Amino acid sequence: MPDSAPRLVTICRVHQLQPVSGAPGVTAIDKRPAEGPVKVHKLGLYGDVQADRKHHGGEDKALYAYSAEEAAHWEAKLGRGVPPGYFGENLRTRGVETTGAVIGERWRIGQGVEVEVTMPRIPCANFATHTGEARWVKRFTEEALVGAYLRVVATGALEAGDDIEVIHRPEHGITVGRWFAGSDPADAQSLIDADAAGEFTMAASLRSYVDKALRRVAGRAAVRGVESR
Repeated sequence: MPDSAPRLVTICRVHQLQPVSGAPGVTAIDKRPAEGPVKVHKLGLYGDVQADRKHHGGEDKALYAYSAEEAAHWEAKLGRGVPPGYFGENLRTRGVETTGAVIGERWRIGQGVEVEVTMPRIPCANFATHTGEARWVKRFTEEALVGAYLRVVATGALEAGDDIEVIHRPEHGITVGRWFAGSDPADAQSLIDADAAGEFTMAASLRSYVDKALRRVAGRAAVRGVESR
């Protein structure tokens, strides 16, 4: 029987920068598997880089994880391989949810690296250019198998084959995929409450989306109030 234990399949770092239109003129989405142990620090993997640091990277998006199960879904859809790193991920996992991970849950990988799930990946034009697939952003969004950004809580070294253990899962229960697909105002309030209660630390980039969802509710309430006068 195949090994179903949660584990790290592959670690991927930038292979080469690719030119793109618009700032900053290049993208680091071309990731390829790395050999042997790879050190990980608060901003990601040693030897990796994010070209567009306005939208990628930083401590709250230090690593991007995508599961082998979700990659297999896309292989069936596209009729071709989706090798590790092809979606720009740093970590290809197996047996552990990425899109299905609860925002704020923590994983221990290998001998002591700890990471925290922060938010979903938002597909962009550079991603579409990299895949060469028509209407890719729309298709990727509709499938909503987006993978998870990770914050590095405890640094160390990672190696392909390392075990992954979920060591903390917040009670709010809102997954990466659920938030990506809905951005529901009730979920937004639950995330704020869970952050205030210390269940997890909300990423600043996620907080901007959460606040936007709540502003939509406030705006609709204000319009209803005017119309009822």
